[in-house]
Amino acid sequence: MSRIVTVGAAQLGAIQRSDSRKAVVARMIELMRQAKSGGCDLVAFPELALTTFFPRWFMEDQAEIDAFFEQEMPSNETAPLFNAARELGLAFMLGFAEKVEEEGRTRRFNTQIIVDKSGKPIAKYRKIHLPGHAEHEPWRAFQHLEKRYFEVGNLSWPVVRAGSDLHGALLGQMICNDRRWPESYRVMGLQGVEMILLGYNTPVHNPPAPMHDRLGDFHNHLVMQAGAYQNATWVVGVAKCGLEEGCEMIGGSCIIAPTGEIVAQAVTREDELVVARCDLDLGQSYKNSTFNFARHREPEQYRLIVERKGAELPR
Repeated sequence: MSRIVTVGAAQLGAIQRSDSRKAVVARMIELMRQAKSGGCDLVAFPELALTTFFPRWFMEDQAEIDAFFEQEMPSNETAPLFNAARELGLAFMLGFAEKVEEEGRTRRFNTQIIVDKSGKPIAKYRKIHLPGHAEHEPWRAFQHLEKRYFEVGNLSWPVVRAGSDLHGALLGQMICNDRRWPESYRVMGLQGVEMILLGYNTPVHNPPAPMHDRLGDFHNHLVMQAGAYQNATWVVGVAKCGLEEGCEMIGGSCIIAPTGEIVAQAVTREDELVVARCDLDLGQSYKNSTFNFARHREPEQYRLIVERKGAELPR
C-alpha cells in the first residue's frame, strides 16, 4: 500500500515589527488554501512564524519581550489558523515563542508543534541548540539574543506516529540551528523517523564570522541533505526570509528526500509554497542496508560524544 504524504513547505517573506499577528495569520491561511489546491496533506511553517525575529534586539523590559510570546495555543489571534486547517483537512507545523508556567515558574522556549487534520496538537518540540549570545553586544549590526530570551529545550527530539490520515508517518521536529548538529538528526534516526519538519530564520550576515556570509545558502542545504541521507528520512526545511527590519535573511526552503536529494525548492524570498509528494517508505532501502543501525553502529566507540562538551586537543 502506497504511503504518500504530500507536503507543502510554506515559506514566509519578511514580517516587520509593525505587522500584526492577524495579518500574518491571514498570509498563512492563504498559503494553506494554496496547499489544499495543490493536494497537500501537511503544511510546514517557519520558526517563530507569527512575529518578526525579535532576538535581533536587546530589550530589558520583560513586558516588551513577552509581547512576542504566545501564552496559549491556539489563542484568539491564532484560532483562525486552526479553524482553517480543520476546514481544509490539513495537518500543519507551526513555530512560535512559547511562554508557559512549568515547575512552579515562568519559562520561555522557542517551540514548534505539529497539529493533525482535526486541529489537535500531536507533538511539541522546544529548540535545543540556541545560537548567539546572552548579553548586549553593541558592536554587532544586529543582536542574536536567543540565549537571553529562551531556555534550552527540555523535550529532547521526540518522534511521534501520526494517524492514518498521514499514513502513520513517523514525524520529528527540529528548529533552525539544530539542523547544523548531526546529533539532532541521529536522536530521531534512532527512533525510525521518516520525516523531519524544520523551521528557520537565518540572517545572511554572521557578525562574528562575516567570511561565512557567502556560504549561508550552501551550508543551509548541506546540513539538511546530509542529515536526510545519513538517517534515511525526509527533511522539510522552511524559512522566514527576505529583508526584515533591515536584516536580510536567507530563503532556500526545500523538501529533501531520504536519498539526500532536494526534490523541491523555493525560488523567492517571499511568501511561497513548495510542494512535493513524499513516499514515506523511500528511506527503507537505506535503513535496511547502508544505514542499518542495529547492524553497523558501534555506540561503545562514540562515548566521547556525550561525555565531552567542548573540544580538547590531544597532548
